[in-house]
Amino acid sequence: MSELIPEFMNIPLLERENRIMPEVIRCLLSLGGEASKKEVVRDLILTSETIPEDYIEYARVSKQSGKSYKPFDFQFNFAVKNLEYAGYVTIPKRGMIKLTDKGVSTNLDIFDSEEMVRKLSEPIFEANKKKKVNTTEQDVSENEDVKDEGSILENSQVDSWRSVLINALKAMSPKKFELFCRRLVKQMGVEIDAKIGVQYVADGGLDGFGYITSDEFRTTRVAIQAKRWEGNVSSPEIDKFRGSMDKHNAEFGVFITTSSFTKNAIEASRVGTRVITLIDGDTICDLVAKYELEVTPVMTYELGDFYLKEE
Repeated sequence: MSELIPEFMNIPLLERENRIMPEVIRCLLSLGGEASKKEVVRDLILTSETIPEDYIEYARVSKQSGKSYKPFDFQFNFAVKNLEYAGYVTIPKRGMIKLTDKGVSTNLDIFDSEEMVRKLSEPIFEANKKKKVNTTEQDVSENEDVKDEGSILENSQVDSWRSVLINALKAMSPKKFELFCRRLVKQMGVEIDAKIGVQYVADGGLDGFGYITSDEFRTTRVAIQAKRWEGNVSSPEIDKFRGSMDKHNAEFGVFITTSSFTKNAIEASRVGTRVITLIDGDTICDLVAKYELEVTPVMTYELGDFYLKEE
């Protein structure tokens, strides 16, 4: 465990949320005013001088459910909800965050989460708590007091399939996982080579190789790397992969992992003329859903505020 994790966790819960709030606004400003939660978190990892990267990625196991979760996700979601109640952001659709005019014009140099956000948001939290509107009971470690506001928690039953999928991928044999990654990349438009990275001999450390042809009939060689890791992939692994790409003159690389990538790994993937596309666990889930790769979509509905809030 990084030394930065316990140091940041020793900060009171509300103060952690307070530190996240202006960082969310800052990231949204740099991302054009609207972005997905995943994009904001990735920008935090790359650019935040306030929230440690190791804490953002830190995961622990729930004593009650036995499932892995990231404490940061809870604090991030509460920080965003506070900003929404205070009028700085809106949630145009599930998973997206958009700055309001108030958020765009905010002066972050004098931003005070307690005075500028909580004085506006806390009364709304309390009112919703009393009405017990759309509440969900969640297990959170460290005996932290979590507001009874189930709609802001991202690890709801609607998304439970994602953790099931990642656990299933981690339980696969290396051969089956590499087969899955090749199938996934094939769905993305890459014609897989039947020899390179498939025969497990003299493949130069690759887990797949293929070709993608553009509308202008330009064919590009694509190298594939697959890692079923628990810990985050660091920059040395990216450098090794780029070396393997050199052996096969690959102009493009796709690195797939069930975990995440460190800040240094993301930066290393963007160095040079051959940018490597990074696909982490969350993105794997997005792509599996997009291409319906061995999954069956189930129709459901999320109730709007009309049903859940009094006038």
